[in-house]
Amino acid sequence: MTRKRPGTGLAAVAVQGGLGQSAVMLGCLARSVRWCHLVGVLVFLACGAARAEEVTVFAAASLKTALDEVATGWEATTGHDLRAAYAGSSGLARQIAQGAPAEVFLSANTAWMDWLEAEGAIDPVSRRALLGNRLVLVGPTGAAPLDLSGLTRDLGEGRLAMALVDAVPAGIYGRAALENLGLWAELQSQVVEADNVRAALALVALGAAQMGIVYGTDAQAEPRVAVRAEFDPRSHPPILYPAALMPDASAAAAAFLTYLSGPEASAVFARHGFTVMP
Repeated sequence: MTRKRPGTGLAAVAVQGGLGQSAVMLGCLARSVRWCHLVGVLVFLACGAARAEEVTVFAAASLKTALDEVATGWEATTGHDLRAAYAGSSGLARQIAQGAPAEVFLSANTAWMDWLEAEGAIDPVSRRALLGNRLVLVGPTGAAPLDLSGLTRDLGEGRLAMALVDAVPAGIYGRAALENLGLWAELQSQVVEADNVRAALALVALGAAQMGIVYGTDAQAEPRVAVRAEFDPRSHPPILYPAALMPDASAAAAAFLTYLSGPEASAVFARHGFTVMP
Protein backbone atom coordinates (compact mmCIF):
# COMPACT_ATOMS: atom_id res chain seq x y z
CA MET A 1 0.00 0.00 0.00
CA THR A 2 1.43 3.27 -1.07
CA ARG A 3 1.40 6.06 1.43
CA LYS A 4 1.07 9.71 0.47
CA ARG A 5 3.61 12.05 1.89
CA PRO A 6 2.04 14.48 4.30
CA GLY A 7 0.95 17.65 2.54
CA THR A 8 1.58 16.44 -1.00
CA GLY A 9 -2.01 16.73 -2.16
CA LEU A 10 -2.52 20.14 -0.60
CA ALA A 11 0.72 21.42 -2.10
CA ALA A 12 -0.32 20.31 -5.55
CA VAL A 13 -3.64 22.07 -5.18
CA ALA A 14 -1.89 25.16 -3.93
CA VAL A 15 0.53 25.16 -6.87
CA GLN A 16 -2.27 24.66 -9.36
CA GLY A 17 -4.26 27.43 -7.73
CA GLY A 18 -1.24 29.70 -7.79
CA LEU A 19 -0.63 29.01 -11.46
CA GLY A 20 -4.27 29.73 -12.27
CA GLN A 21 -4.14 33.04 -10.45
CA SER A 22 -0.90 33.93 -12.21
CA ALA A 23 -2.47 33.17 -15.58
CA VAL A 24 -5.44 35.40 -14.73
CA MET A 25 -3.13 38.18 -13.58
CA LEU A 26 -1.01 37.88 -16.73
CA GLY A 27 -4.15 38.00 -18.89
CA CYS A 28 -5.33 41.13 -17.09
CA LEU A 29 -1.89 42.67 -17.46
CA ALA A 30 -1.83 41.94 -21.20
CA ARG A 31 -5.26 43.52 -21.62
CA SER A 32 -4.12 46.54 -19.61
CA VAL A 33 -1.07 46.95 -21.82
CA ARG A 34 -3.26 46.78 -24.94
CA TRP A 35 -5.65 49.37 -23.52
CA CYS A 36 -2.77 51.63 -22.52
CA HIS A 37 -1.36 51.36 -26.03
CA LEU A 38 -4.75 52.18 -27.56
CA VAL A 39 -5.26 55.12 -25.22
CA GLY A 40 -1.75 56.35 -26.05
CA VAL A 41 -2.50 56.25 -29.77
CA LEU A 42 -5.76 58.11 -29.28
CA VAL A 43 -4.07 60.77 -27.16
CA PHE A 44 -1.33 61.16 -29.79
CA LEU A 45 -3.91 61.59 -32.54
CA ALA A 46 -5.92 64.04 -30.45
CA CYS A 47 -2.82 66.12 -29.77
CA GLY A 48 -1.95 66.10 -33.47
CA ALA A 49 -5.45 67.26 -34.34
CA ALA A 50 -5.24 70.00 -31.72
CA ARG A 51 -2.01 71.28 -33.25
CA ALA A 52 -3.60 71.71 -36.71
CA GLU A 53 -4.87 75.27 -37.13
CA GLU A 54 -6.81 77.26 -39.70
CA VAL A 55 -5.25 80.50 -40.91
CA THR A 56 -7.39 83.18 -42.58
CA VAL A 57 -5.73 85.29 -45.28
CA PHE A 58 -7.15 88.35 -47.02
CA ALA A 59 -5.41 88.86 -50.37
CA ALA A 60 -5.63 91.06 -53.45
CA ALA A 61 -7.62 89.38 -56.23
CA SER A 62 -4.63 89.38 -58.58
CA LEU A 63 -2.85 86.93 -56.27
CA LYS A 64 -5.48 84.19 -56.45
CA THR A 65 -3.97 81.79 -58.98
CA ALA A 66 -0.47 81.85 -57.49
CA LEU A 67 -1.51 82.03 -53.84
CA ASP A 68 -3.87 79.08 -54.16
CA GLU A 69 -0.92 77.01 -55.33
CA VAL A 70 1.31 78.33 -52.55
CA ALA A 71 -1.39 77.53 -49.98
CA THR A 72 -1.65 73.94 -51.20
CA GLY A 73 2.08 73.44 -50.69
CA TRP A 74 2.01 75.01 -47.24
CA GLU A 75 -0.94 72.89 -46.11
CA ALA A 76 0.80 69.72 -47.27
CA THR A 77 3.99 70.70 -45.45
CA THR A 78 2.47 71.80 -42.13
CA GLY A 79 -0.89 70.05 -41.79
CA HIS A 80 -2.57 73.41 -41.17
CA ASP A 81 -5.51 74.69 -43.22
CA LEU A 82 -5.58 78.01 -45.05
CA ARG A 83 -8.73 79.93 -45.86
CA ALA A 84 -8.19 82.75 -48.37
CA ALA A 85 -10.57 85.59 -49.23
CA TYR A 86 -9.80 87.43 -52.49
CA ALA A 87 -11.10 90.87 -53.47
CA GLY A 88 -9.94 94.39 -54.22
CA SER A 89 -7.34 95.59 -51.71
CA SER A 90 -9.47 98.58 -50.78
CA GLY A 91 -12.49 96.51 -49.77
CA LEU A 92 -10.37 94.02 -47.85
CA ALA A 93 -8.55 96.78 -45.97
CA ARG A 94 -11.85 98.36 -44.92
CA GLN A 95 -13.14 94.99 -43.69
CA ILE A 96 -9.99 94.44 -41.65
CA ALA A 97 -10.30 97.90 -40.09
CA GLN A 98 -13.88 97.03 -39.11
CA GLY A 99 -12.76 93.85 -37.34
CA ALA A 100 -12.95 91.13 -39.99
CA PRO A 101 -11.17 88.00 -38.70
CA ALA A 102 -8.13 88.09 -41.00
CA GLU A 103 -4.70 87.09 -39.71
CA VAL A 104 -2.59 87.88 -42.78
CA PHE A 105 -3.17 90.65 -45.35
CA LEU A 106 -1.59 90.84 -48.80
CA SER A 107 -2.32 94.14 -50.54
CA ALA A 108 -1.67 95.12 -54.16
CA ASN A 109 -0.34 98.53 -53.16
CA THR A 110 1.37 100.19 -50.23
CA ALA A 111 -1.26 102.90 -49.69
CA TRP A 112 -3.89 100.58 -48.22
CA MET A 113 -1.32 98.89 -46.01
CA ASP A 114 -0.15 102.33 -44.85
CA TRP A 115 -3.74 103.19 -43.97
CA LEU A 116 -4.20 100.01 -41.94
CA GLU A 117 -0.94 100.64 -40.12
CA ALA A 118 -2.11 104.15 -39.21
CA GLU A 119 -5.35 102.58 -37.93
CA GLY A 120 -3.37 100.19 -35.72
CA ALA A 121 -4.90 97.23 -37.57
CA ILE A 122 -1.66 95.45 -38.53
CA ASP A 123 1.54 94.47 -36.76
CA PRO A 124 4.05 96.94 -38.28
CA VAL A 125 7.04 94.82 -37.30
CA SER A 126 5.77 91.95 -39.46
CA ARG A 127 5.25 94.11 -42.55
CA ARG A 128 7.35 93.31 -45.60
CA ALA A 129 7.45 94.03 -49.35
CA LEU A 130 6.68 90.65 -50.92
CA LEU A 131 6.16 90.98 -54.68
CA GLY A 132 6.12 93.27 -57.70
CA ASN A 133 4.09 93.27 -60.92
CA ARG A 134 3.66 95.04 -64.27
CA LEU A 135 0.73 96.78 -65.94
CA VAL A 136 -0.51 95.67 -69.37
CA LEU A 137 -3.24 96.32 -71.90
CA VAL A 138 -5.12 93.18 -72.95
CA GLY A 139 -7.53 92.26 -75.70
CA PRO A 140 -9.07 89.02 -76.97
CA THR A 141 -6.84 86.13 -77.94
CA GLY A 142 -5.27 86.72 -81.33
CA ALA A 143 -5.43 90.52 -81.11
CA ALA A 144 -2.32 92.19 -82.52
CA PRO A 145 0.07 94.29 -80.42
CA LEU A 146 -0.52 98.03 -80.57
CA ASP A 147 1.24 101.27 -79.80
CA LEU A 148 -0.29 102.84 -76.70
CA SER A 149 -0.15 106.26 -78.28
CA GLY A 150 -2.83 105.02 -80.70
CA LEU A 151 -5.06 103.44 -78.05
CA THR A 152 -7.93 105.91 -78.60
CA ARG A 153 -8.00 105.16 -82.31
CA ASP A 154 -7.75 101.38 -81.89
CA LEU A 155 -10.42 101.23 -79.21
CA GLY A 156 -12.87 103.20 -81.36
CA GLU A 157 -16.31 103.08 -79.75
CA GLY A 158 -15.41 100.05 -77.65
CA ARG A 159 -15.17 99.67 -73.88
CA LEU A 160 -12.05 99.65 -71.73
CA ALA A 161 -12.32 97.47 -68.62
CA MET A 162 -10.50 98.61 -65.47
CA ALA A 163 -10.70 97.99 -61.74
CA LEU A 164 -12.22 100.84 -59.71
CA VAL A 165 -9.99 103.77 -60.66
CA ASP A 166 -10.34 105.66 -57.36
CA ALA A 167 -9.99 102.76 -54.94
CA VAL A 168 -8.58 99.49 -56.29
CA PRO A 169 -4.80 99.48 -56.89
CA ALA A 170 -4.94 98.15 -60.47
CA GLY A 171 -7.43 100.87 -61.37
CA ILE A 172 -5.34 103.54 -59.65
CA TYR A 173 -2.22 102.42 -61.53
CA GLY A 174 -4.14 102.25 -64.80
CA ARG A 175 -5.58 105.73 -64.47
CA ALA A 176 -2.16 107.14 -63.59
CA ALA A 177 -0.66 105.51 -66.70
CA LEU A 178 -3.39 106.88 -68.97
CA GLU A 179 -3.00 110.34 -67.46
CA ASN A 180 0.75 110.14 -68.04
CA LEU A 181 0.08 109.34 -71.70
CA GLY A 182 -2.45 112.19 -71.96
CA LEU A 183 -5.26 109.73 -72.78
CA TRP A 184 -7.42 109.72 -69.65
CA ALA A 185 -9.63 112.67 -70.61
CA GLU A 186 -10.43 111.09 -73.97
CA LEU A 187 -11.03 107.56 -72.71
CA GLN A 188 -12.69 108.18 -69.35
CA SER A 189 -16.24 107.92 -70.73
CA GLN A 190 -15.45 104.51 -72.28
CA VAL A 191 -14.09 102.96 -69.11
CA VAL A 192 -16.12 100.16 -67.52
CA GLU A 193 -15.13 99.85 -63.86
CA ALA A 194 -15.12 96.53 -62.01
CA ASP A 195 -14.83 95.70 -58.31
CA ASN A 196 -11.37 94.18 -58.74
CA VAL A 197 -8.79 93.47 -61.41
CA ARG A 198 -9.89 89.87 -61.97
CA ALA A 199 -13.43 91.09 -62.64
CA ALA A 200 -12.03 93.57 -65.19
CA LEU A 201 -10.06 90.73 -66.79
CA ALA A 202 -13.23 88.63 -67.02
CA LEU A 203 -15.02 91.40 -68.94
CA VAL A 204 -12.40 91.15 -71.69
CA ALA A 205 -12.25 87.35 -71.60
CA LEU A 206 -16.04 87.18 -72.02
CA GLY A 207 -16.13 89.78 -74.79
CA ALA A 208 -18.03 92.36 -72.74
CA ALA A 209 -15.17 94.85 -73.17
CA GLN A 210 -12.85 95.19 -76.15
CA MET A 211 -9.77 95.91 -74.05
CA GLY A 212 -8.73 96.08 -70.44
CA ILE A 213 -5.92 97.27 -68.19
CA VAL A 214 -4.75 94.56 -65.81
CA TYR A 215 -1.56 93.15 -64.31
CA GLY A 216 0.79 91.04 -66.38
CA THR A 217 0.16 88.11 -64.04
CA ASP A 218 -3.58 88.33 -64.69
CA ALA A 219 -3.03 88.17 -68.44
CA GLN A 220 -0.79 85.13 -67.96
CA ALA A 221 -3.51 83.37 -65.94
CA GLU A 222 -6.29 83.87 -68.51
CA PRO A 223 -5.93 82.01 -71.85
CA ARG A 224 -8.80 83.93 -73.45
CA VAL A 225 -6.88 87.22 -73.55
CA ALA A 226 -3.66 88.44 -75.14
CA VAL A 227 -1.30 91.23 -74.13
CA ARG A 228 -1.50 94.04 -76.65
CA ALA A 229 0.90 96.46 -74.92
CA GLU A 230 2.85 96.94 -71.71
CA PHE A 231 2.86 100.26 -69.88
CA ASP A 232 6.16 101.90 -69.05
CA PRO A 233 6.67 101.36 -65.29
CA ARG A 234 7.65 105.03 -65.05
CA SER A 235 4.12 106.03 -66.09
CA HIS A 236 2.56 104.90 -62.80
CA PRO A 237 3.54 104.35 -59.15
CA PRO A 238 5.58 101.19 -58.48
CA ILE A 239 3.40 98.09 -58.26
CA LEU A 240 4.31 96.49 -54.94
CA TYR A 241 2.57 93.87 -52.81
CA PRO A 242 3.17 94.37 -49.08
CA ALA A 243 2.19 91.65 -46.60
CA ALA A 244 1.62 91.85 -42.85
CA LEU A 245 0.11 90.09 -39.85
CA MET A 246 -2.79 91.34 -37.79
CA PRO A 247 -1.88 92.19 -34.16
CA ASP A 248 -3.61 89.06 -32.78
CA ALA A 249 -2.38 86.65 -35.47
CA SER A 250 -1.60 83.07 -34.43
CA ALA A 251 1.78 81.39 -34.53
CA ALA A 252 0.56 79.41 -37.57
CA ALA A 253 -0.24 82.67 -39.37
CA ALA A 254 3.24 83.99 -38.60
CA ALA A 255 4.68 80.76 -39.98
CA PHE A 256 2.68 81.21 -43.19
CA LEU A 257 3.93 84.77 -43.63
CA THR A 258 7.49 83.49 -43.28
CA TYR A 259 6.73 80.71 -45.79
CA LEU A 260 5.62 83.33 -48.34
CA SER A 261 9.18 84.64 -48.50
CA GLY A 262 10.75 81.19 -48.64
CA PRO A 263 12.12 79.36 -51.67
CA GLU A 264 9.06 77.17 -52.34
CA ALA A 265 6.59 80.07 -52.43
CA SER A 266 9.01 82.34 -54.29
CA ALA A 267 9.38 79.75 -57.05
CA VAL A 268 5.59 79.59 -57.46
CA PHE A 269 5.21 83.38 -57.56
CA ALA A 270 8.01 83.73 -60.12
CA ARG A 271 6.47 81.05 -62.34
CA HIS A 272 3.19 83.00 -62.35
CA GLY A 273 4.97 86.15 -63.50
CA PHE A 274 5.47 88.09 -60.25
CA THR A 275 8.70 89.81 -59.35
CA VAL A 276 9.92 88.34 -56.07
CA MET A 277 11.31 91.06 -53.83
CA PRO A 278 14.67 90.42 -52.12
